[in-house]
Amino acid sequence: MSGADGHGAKRAVLYARVSTEEQAKKGYSLAQQLEALREYAAREGLEVLEEVSDAGQSGASLERPGMDRVRDLVADGGVSVVLAQDRDRFSREPAYAYLLRREFEEHGCKIRALNDRGDDSPEGQLTDGILDQLAKYERAKMAERTRRGKLRKAREGKIIGTHKAPYGFRYAEAAGIVLHDPEMAVLERIFRWAASGLGSRAIQGRLMREGIPSPSGKPGWSKTTVKRLVLSDTYRPHTHEEVSRLVSPEVAASLDPGGTYGVRWWNRSDQKGRQISEPDGRGGRRYRKRTSYVLRDPGEWVAVPVPTSPRLPAGLVERARVAMARNRAPERKNLARPWQLRGVLRCSCGSSMGTHTATRQNASGPKAYHYYRCNRNTSYMPHSCGQRMQRAENVEEAIWAFVAGMLSDPERVRAGFKRLAEQERAARRTRRSPDDEMKTWREKISECARMRAAYQDQQAAGLMTLAELSDKLAGIDETRRHSEAELDAGRASEDRARGIERDGEALLRSLSETTPEAIRALPSEERLGVYQRLSLEVSPAPEGYEVSGAFCAPERSRS
Repeated sequence: MSGADGHGAKRAVLYARVSTEEQAKKGYSLAQQLEALREYAAREGLEVLEEVSDAGQSGASLERPGMDRVRDLVADGGVSVVLAQDRDRFSREPAYAYLLRREFEEHGCKIRALNDRGDDSPEGQLTDGILDQLAKYERAKMAERTRRGKLRKAREGKIIGTHKAPYGFRYAEAAGIVLHDPEMAVLERIFRWAASGLGSRAIQGRLMREGIPSPSGKPGWSKTTVKRLVLSDTYRPHTHEEVSRLVSPEVAASLDPGGTYGVRWWNRSDQKGRQISEPDGRGGRRYRKRTSYVLRDPGEWVAVPVPTSPRLPAGLVERARVAMARNRAPERKNLARPWQLRGVLRCSCGSSMGTHTATRQNASGPKAYHYYRCNRNTSYMPHSCGQRMQRAENVEEAIWAFVAGMLSDPERVRAGFKRLAEQERAARRTRRSPDDEMKTWREKISECARMRAAYQDQQAAGLMTLAELSDKLAGIDETRRHSEAELDAGRASEDRARGIERDGEALLRSLSETTPEAIRALPSEERLGVYQRLSLEVSPAPEGYEVSGAFCAPERSRS
């Protein structure tokens, strides 16, 4: 076999992926996938260039460290084929699989899976595309059956087991769920503290100081967890009459008329999560999860009664809920001063740095001291950051002196804005031109239209029922909507990149009309705007500060 350059063996990249859920349920291990791929590569005489794995990564998105590495290897050239055990290892979304195939083809590389059915002909690609849609359809049907089964169980008043019982409860085979008194004792203290007027931060501190483990079993409590517990209907006693209005007559009849019950809600929201990546300012990328919640109509919510504890009487719970709901941080309408680096300064631990003002009594009276401090520095968690606070006046003057000096070099600023625009385009994680990527998504939308027509023809010929046609068209329409969303996202990304270029030109025109002395004397209120246009990011370093932005090299400049 010849390689990509016509000499020697073909070079292959082996790719394996497993999500946490798959690994737990199926034992679908990375090692097993890679072993199967090695055996296939050896049989076919392929030279393995690199083995790439994505552990605990969902196939619903292409934003994965391992997949980014594969795409970079292919873009660098010399890769003949990327191998995976199954087609859905590359992506569970057919539209993304189509994008990868077209992207790799431009570099002379093919995508292969050990369960491929088709070949490189148009007919073979159509076969694989239909199989991808069918696999997606089966997954959607299975998920829907599971969801309906759980909702039916919830409407019958039965407890739906999750990976961990709610705090203060334990799952029991006969009763479904029972009280766990040691944790209920902790909840009683939390509710009493809240009823006395303590906020979530103060309660968090007390729990930490007393060494009480959090619901996850870890030593650190979060403020969000404290507030969520106090406001949860699970711990609020409801009378039989109140619960009867929320559940079916059959469930209400099975409850004690003189008892009280908490309410555990199901089907309140539709939750979707995906992973995204973005430039980290150092020439690399950082990954984070983004979860969206869409609240369902209250008529779709399902209430499941749970037992209540005598430790949490209705009066105590109500006082705590009212106090916690009122205990909100005041809106910051009048800042203590113009903070030049607000939203720009980031701690070396990766967290953002907020603002802090301390007032101390001096001989001449009270004096305010202004600082930037890491947001993790204010937490009671054991992994709190140890970064020292930064005197605002010192860091602001140091950074502005550095930036003002850089602004005196227009060519460096122009090159920096060009690099920022390229980074914005690269955030789409494709080495192709924006026009080519848009063309790919338009082709995928057209393919969905062709497949839709083909299924309709099959139904007209009596090869499938209307119900089957409806289910299959729903999957195709979802892929079409997904492709249209990616097309819109690509256009938006290109618009942002062009906006960066326009901002650069506008800033350069402004600088050409301003003397270096005037730049250095720019009012503090206007400096933050300059930093934002430069996409500046500043981090404390052992010696000074690290600065990244439009005029800084990817390895970061130091001030």
